[in-house]
Amino acid sequence: MNRAYYSDSIISFSQKSYTQILGELADNNEFATEQTQKDAWKFQIEYLQNLLAGQTGSIYFEYAIPRMGKRIDVLLIIKSIIFVVEFKVGEKEYPAYAIDQVWDYALDLKNFHETSHDKVIVPVLLATKAKQSDFFLTTSKQDDNLFDPVKSNTESLSSIIAHALQFYDGHAQVNIEDWESGRYQPTPTIIEAATSLYANHSVEDISRSDASAINLSQTSDEVAAIIKKSRDNSEKAICFVTGVPGAGKTLVGLNIATTHFDKDSELYSVFLSGNGPLVKILQEALARDKVKRAKTNGERLTKKVARSEVQAFIQNVHHFRDEGLRDSNPPIEHVTLFDEAQRAWTMEQTTNFMRQKKGVPDFNKSEPEFLISCLDRHPDWAVVVCLVGGGQEINIGEAGISEWIEALERSFPDWNIYMSTKLTDSEYNAEQILQQIKHRRNVIHSDSLHLAVSMRSFRAENVSLLVKQILDLDKIGAQLTLAELSEKYPIVLTRNFKMAKQWLKDKARGSERYGIVVSSQAQRLKPYCIDVKSPIDPVHWFLDEKDDIRSSYYLEDVATEFHVQGLELDWACVAWDGDFRFTEEGWDYKSFKGSKWQNINKADRKLYLKNAYRVLLTRARQGMVIVVPEGDAGDHTRLPEFYDDTFEYLKSIGFEVLI
Repeated sequence: MNRAYYSDSIISFSQKSYTQILGELADNNEFATEQTQKDAWKFQIEYLQNLLAGQTGSIYFEYAIPRMGKRIDVLLIIKSIIFVVEFKVGEKEYPAYAIDQVWDYALDLKNFHETSHDKVIVPVLLATKAKQSDFFLTTSKQDDNLFDPVKSNTESLSSIIAHALQFYDGHAQVNIEDWESGRYQPTPTIIEAATSLYANHSVEDISRSDASAINLSQTSDEVAAIIKKSRDNSEKAICFVTGVPGAGKTLVGLNIATTHFDKDSELYSVFLSGNGPLVKILQEALARDKVKRAKTNGERLTKKVARSEVQAFIQNVHHFRDEGLRDSNPPIEHVTLFDEAQRAWTMEQTTNFMRQKKGVPDFNKSEPEFLISCLDRHPDWAVVVCLVGGGQEINIGEAGISEWIEALERSFPDWNIYMSTKLTDSEYNAEQILQQIKHRRNVIHSDSLHLAVSMRSFRAENVSLLVKQILDLDKIGAQLTLAELSEKYPIVLTRNFKMAKQWLKDKARGSERYGIVVSSQAQRLKPYCIDVKSPIDPVHWFLDEKDDIRSSYYLEDVATEFHVQGLELDWACVAWDGDFRFTEEGWDYKSFKGSKWQNINKADRKLYLKNAYRVLLTRARQGMVIVVPEGDAGDHTRLPEFYDDTFEYLKSIGFEVLI
């Protein structure tokens, strides 16, 4: 597949007329080509034809980065080096956002393009009107043959190329044919994935397809086949998709929803989630991107209009539920995709809420039963897709998967049940309830409905396994798993927040996002300026840039498990308080009330706290630092013994300690 609008050998490129090259660029442009874009291309062509005279290698204009939904202005391969050049035509300065932009492009190649992994990559920001200044070729912090961005004007680029080639003289040249045949295997954040899918990229464009994981497209195809079969045969079905944290369950749901969000289609689908922060962040991200794309195409679109369109296919499940209360007719959708279905409410929680908040005194259904009943109103066919995470229940009243099964057995005997073969695994807490439906003939099991490998961390898939072993107190297993992933996925331990913050800043490159995450029960980190009771806006925390004090980058506002579930950071600082303490007898669960810690005795509340730390410890894509503070002997709420044993347990697993 040709990822560029124009690609050629440098020799051939130098011999062609700019009109011939410009015509090919315009023909391959998927959007209407604005005059400003034509002028920029004309400048780049003429400038590079003159600059590259005598060089050999290959040149690529508008090289696609599907994960980001963007294109590199110019990519050059000369001898042993890949140059990523971002032009800012007419720019007199070197804006920070543009430096991050070219760095992000280079990082994307390094991380996700298989034949670029081991190559030398030099990102260059070329501001055509900037003053000439000294340039420095510096390898970046990760020591992975990726250079820090180089600032260039029109007079400097030839010297930059010459210096880089001289520095790597003697290294093996890039084999162009092999490089071009390399697969692009991105691992997008959920925000990037949603944005790309909504912009009509396919799931194949933005997901890994290597043999180590069941392909996301395979699971999506399986769900799509179930939907088609149900429609063709006028059947009603529920489908349970399982997966480890970060495996791409939400991405499967978004893929189906973005494929069928035309309200005139009989396959019209809606993506529903009870995760309020996730819904708000996705809606805002898609609305912003929709406005930006409209502007690029010369169209006018307000964010209000964009947001209303986005909200039609990504909705809060509670709004869908409330509409089902108001209107007894079948919903417009025949297909609903419920993200984090294990967090749906029990009958007790739903009934109390309906009575107290909605004024419905005779309501007597759990949330799963009512949601299924809404789709059951269709006289012909309907499909409910439940995206299920194991060990992810973190709040009071969350039913887990068992309530969905009980509702089906109690009220919907004719519905077909398609389920992952892994639904019996211990973390789904459903093995006992699944015994009750063994008599049903309409239960179909499928390996393709389970996503076994975490896609969140593209550096190491076993992070979720390591976290499970840590929480299950399987120290030997954790030691072995850590030994396998430590080189690719750094995890360090410290007792000093200042060191932790500096570690994050040192590790992050380009616009890689970092931030501090913390348990919602961690109320005694206030002396370190961490207040879990201080409200944050997750939209600003996850979407805003480095210069916004509300963003995660500022390391001032912290996010809890409720803010970050279903989302991710590149680099995370996990702050560990005295609410979850290691002891020789096992974990000690605490809640801070008034002026002291109190024991948590209820089994479900213990589970929620343990799962909170599971969520926090599986948020980082590239690495994390865990901070277990030293405590204070003069503060009875932060005594050193509340923290020391936890620190020593984590240290014994083998995490590097920052001193």
